[in-house]
Amino acid sequence: MSTQSTERNILASQRYRVFFWAVMAIAVLYSARLAQLQIVQGARFRLKAEAQAIKQVKIEPFRGNIIDRNGRYIVQNAPGFSVSIVPYEFTPEACQLLAEILGVDSSAIMEDVMKAARYNKFAAAKIAVGKDIGYDAIGQIEELRDDLPGVDVVIDPKRLYALDGNAAHLLGYTREVSEWHLRTLGNYYDPGDITGETGLEKAYETQIRGQKGYSFVAVNKNGQRVARFNDGMSDVPAREGFDLYLGLDASLQELGEKLLDGQRGGIVGIDPRNGEMLMFVSKPDFDLRNFTGRTSRAYYNQVYSNPEKPLINRASTPIYPPGSTWKMLMALAGLETGIITRTSTFYCTGAYHYGNRSCKCHGAHGAIAVEHALRVSCNSYFNQLGLKLGIDQFHEYGTMFGFGQKTNADVTEEERGILASRAFMDRRYGKKGWNQYRMVNLGIGQGEIGVTPLQMAVYTAALANGGVIHQPHAVREIYNNVTKRRERLQHYSRRVPIRPEYFEIIRNGMKMVVESGTAVGAKVPNVSVAGKTGTAENPHGRDHSWFVCFAPADSPTIALCVMVENAGFGSQAAAPIAQKLLDLKFNGTWPATVPRDTSWMSAPSRQQPDAPSTSDPVGPFMLPTKPKPVARPSAPIAARP
Repeated sequence: MSTQSTERNILASQRYRVFFWAVMAIAVLYSARLAQLQIVQGARFRLKAEAQAIKQVKIEPFRGNIIDRNGRYIVQNAPGFSVSIVPYEFTPEACQLLAEILGVDSSAIMEDVMKAARYNKFAAAKIAVGKDIGYDAIGQIEELRDDLPGVDVVIDPKRLYALDGNAAHLLGYTREVSEWHLRTLGNYYDPGDITGETGLEKAYETQIRGQKGYSFVAVNKNGQRVARFNDGMSDVPAREGFDLYLGLDASLQELGEKLLDGQRGGIVGIDPRNGEMLMFVSKPDFDLRNFTGRTSRAYYNQVYSNPEKPLINRASTPIYPPGSTWKMLMALAGLETGIITRTSTFYCTGAYHYGNRSCKCHGAHGAIAVEHALRVSCNSYFNQLGLKLGIDQFHEYGTMFGFGQKTNADVTEEERGILASRAFMDRRYGKKGWNQYRMVNLGIGQGEIGVTPLQMAVYTAALANGGVIHQPHAVREIYNNVTKRRERLQHYSRRVPIRPEYFEIIRNGMKMVVESGTAVGAKVPNVSVAGKTGTAENPHGRDHSWFVCFAPADSPTIALCVMVENAGFGSQAAAPIAQKLLDLKFNGTWPATVPRDTSWMSAPSRQQPDAPSTSDPVGPFMLPTKPKPVARPSAPIAARP
């Protein structure tokens, strides 16, 4: 073989080896890449391949906390879990299976789903029968996801109450939005959302509700989540609601509820310096704890049908005749108009006669001046004063103190009351159907006059501070978690056009009532109290018991109104309640005969400093990592009857 031929063979062999190893290298690279795609990243790409759409998942915000004047958190939040359903993806078979898991009738689920579908069949909505579910139900839903298209478990915060009582009519409760709410409250709400229904929860709904968040996930053809979209970069975090800081003294509220327990009535305490509500009690009431999470229909029906009407806010909605607690207003009107002076007298024979009618007094007091008339609650004195004052001035001075109109407090439930005027009397009786005897009756707080305990507390606060009426309010500040500041709310104030020296006369008369008059049972150790009892006639049963007061008498920090329905004399029912409340406020004395539950002290507290610099973030709440195993059904489970 020639040298040339040998060289060609050698070159061919070299080219073959180069080509061989080049092909092997390429094969190895392709094999490695294939292994990476199939083995290392196979699950990731499989999920992407299965993903058919991007789904928006709503994240519920936690409602703002509610804190009393001493920094005690009386309303907080806890994570609850609810079922949400996308109507478009939901099937009858899934409905029957979910009904078995939740232990409800499938028709109840379908009713909620159909209601949500009328609003938006492509949006997830919480169902009422799936609220506040337990971990067993969560585990079964997670285990059977493939058989439950359109079904998800979502975090649905619920309220916790650290209070030895209810404060039900002040704090209020939340309920699922109705179809009417969905039409009228704007685009924020979806079916299954909750909104404040009464009390402060309603009054401050836009501040306390927070801002919803949204996460975006890829879903497969069954509507089940398979991956986060854009690694979560497109998610919108939820923002907690603003916290409410109240003027409420939780200890006074607790004691007031216990002292009024078993009776019907209302107690309102106000700081006469600024109008802050220190307490707001209405009895009978209901347990707010049963109105958070999944509210039992049986419990709601029980409360609604209770003959004692616990849903009625007796602190600010029913109207009652004020009885003798009205006499201070009559005295001020008489002094300001010049009808009486501090020393002028009317004569009391034990009754005041007008034509063929008479109005009895508690005794025959003889010639009596205004301060002494308040001390002994002389009806004859104020019968005669009412007659001389006349209907027009009666209405004028009643209006000055806000009667016959709402106080515009932030408790949402309030009535205007009744304040007689000439036009009112003409409408009710005709121009010739009434006479001046009506003024005899109105002079002692009876007849065509109706007030609420809230109105009487505002009136008493004005007597205490020398004639300034502050708008009553429960919320003093709101913590804005965007600006990280506590913002004080603005409320109106106005002065009653009556000379200050006349308020001093009234103050002195009210001090005499407690020191040696009809309310000696309201004396409080180490504190001077000014007050007035009232016993209002009631055509439907026993008289109503009233007591209004303020303390300390010369530098008041609380004005109090206690009203007990059908309890008789104010000195026997209402005044002793006020005495115990004032003793707690000024001496820290809790009555030995009244049981007290302090278990709230063990509840988790989330205190904020006076000038908070950060909000209180709420971390994510995870579903159980090991759900309770259940057998996958071979056929749909029949719904329970």
